[in-house]
Amino acid sequence: MGEGEMSRGRPQRSGRWFRKDDLPGFVHRSTLAAAGWSREDLMERPIVGMLNTWSDINPCNLNLRALAEDVKIGILEAGGIPFEVPLMSISENIIKPTSFPFRNLLAMDAEECIRAYPFDSVVLLGGCDKTQPALFMGAASANVPMIFLTSGPATPRSRTGGHLATATGIWRFVDELRAGEVSKSDFAAFERSIMGTPGHCAEMGTASSMSAICEALGLALSGSSLVPAFDRHRNRIAREVGRQSVRMAAEGTTRPHEILDERAFDNAIALLCAVGGSTNVIIHLLALAGRVGVPLTLDRFDEIARRVPLIANVQPAGEHLTERLMAAGGVPAILKRLKPFLHLDSPTVEGRTIGEIIDSADIVDPDVIRPLDQPVKPGETLVVVKGNLAPDGAVMKACAADPKLFRHRGPAVIFEDVQTIADHIDDPALGITENSVLILRNVGPVGAAMPEWGMLPLPRKLLERGIRDMLRISDARMSGTAYGAAVLHVSPEAAIGGPLALVRNGDIIELDVPARRLELCVAADELERRRQEWKSPASRHVRGYRDLYNRHVEQAHRGCDFDFLRGADAESLPEGLFDGWVGGW
Repeated sequence: MGEGEMSRGRPQRSGRWFRKDDLPGFVHRSTLAAAGWSREDLMERPIVGMLNTWSDINPCNLNLRALAEDVKIGILEAGGIPFEVPLMSISENIIKPTSFPFRNLLAMDAEECIRAYPFDSVVLLGGCDKTQPALFMGAASANVPMIFLTSGPATPRSRTGGHLATATGIWRFVDELRAGEVSKSDFAAFERSIMGTPGHCAEMGTASSMSAICEALGLALSGSSLVPAFDRHRNRIAREVGRQSVRMAAEGTTRPHEILDERAFDNAIALLCAVGGSTNVIIHLLALAGRVGVPLTLDRFDEIARRVPLIANVQPAGEHLTERLMAAGGVPAILKRLKPFLHLDSPTVEGRTIGEIIDSADIVDPDVIRPLDQPVKPGETLVVVKGNLAPDGAVMKACAADPKLFRHRGPAVIFEDVQTIADHIDDPALGITENSVLILRNVGPVGAAMPEWGMLPLPRKLLERGIRDMLRISDARMSGTAYGAAVLHVSPEAAIGGPLALVRNGDIIELDVPARRLELCVAADELERRRQEWKSPASRHVRGYRDLYNRHVEQAHRGCDFDFLRGADAESLPEGLFDGWVGGW
């Protein structure tokens, strides 16, 4: 492509750097001569950026290094020039205080990297939970053509007794350990059997949920999300991703804002409900919608969840792992089942619509991908509740909870921080019964950067009686691999004076899932008196990123993005010296 060549009226971004005979053009081209690229290469070939979140401290993303090489092969085969750029890697189980605040930091990293460099399109490589939404958010704001490649699910081992080496298996094993049903030596043996391969969660945790809905959003190749990390088919997918990124760069089409409209988000929510996906996806979709100007609210999630049944028989709500779901036809087959609920004219990075993709999909195993009238479980997958305890809303993964708790009244037992739970949950002096409502507060976005602590442990004495679920309420999140009657993301959070801060031990809490209601049964005048007495907790963070985070993070019902990052710049090009004969960079 020569200087000034256009496609559908759009010049390639890289032309601003390379396709000019002046001093900036000379500087930019000669700089990359050291990387092996000639003047002719840079003047004629599209430039593809590869944003890689690989790190050897992040097993979920550990295979991205190898996949990146296959992406490069595909880019070169299609006539493009690949440039790989390392970004922050967020290792879900390792990074502290929790992975969640670093989603916004990585999103900023991605956005500024895309905008600042001469990329005509970008390939986003991620896997672990927060790397995926962060990359989408940053790329959406930069609004350069993008395509996503996930690391793929791990391949967990199983062991005698039926415990799968997955996060869901871990939570169940821990309950059995605390109930005295298995020994510490059993638990040690379990530890030796887990984490056998790189890759993200192999059940429908947050990473697998995000990967799957990426196809429904139109941001990834169809059928790519659930291929296991070590399956060689993933390497072939990586090469095709590279080739497709060059086509997108050459055409300058299918920018994020052209794909991520209200139709795409509706399709993503429908798929989220159908697979029993993670509640964390709700927050990530709200944040992503804010980046592209789509007026998405919690109410829309509840509206769609009332219609779409749970049809993917996959853990934690179902029986199987994601590899079985892939073999049954994968995301395209699930979308085919969901055809009555979808916007079939939604565009994708492939250049095909969602309707065209599902027309060629096959449903191989109807036990894994159920018909709409034969769901895995009856009722809604996700619910949104509101009331005087959560005026702006809270969420619950209904398909992972005991339905007996969908209507429940009980006295509150309050924990101000997670360490208190760890130290005292088994204390008989607390008087916890199966009717109690366990509350953890001050762990929302401002209070504690919103960790995944919402699946509060049950007291040992109840576990020993065979009780496996209780009503739990918090302004925290919960792992997508977990289960239980946990009301999460209570908004506004306690740390900024939300009603959760006003609850006292013994107050009666009422949950009514069919009515979508969560109430603190205390008179309004008493609540107002408590509000006047309430004092905002002092922040421990007075400098650096955490101080910035606390001052600018939005509440859960808006996606916990930074208030200054909503929306996107109309211009994807950066400022800088691009023309003339002035020296300097």
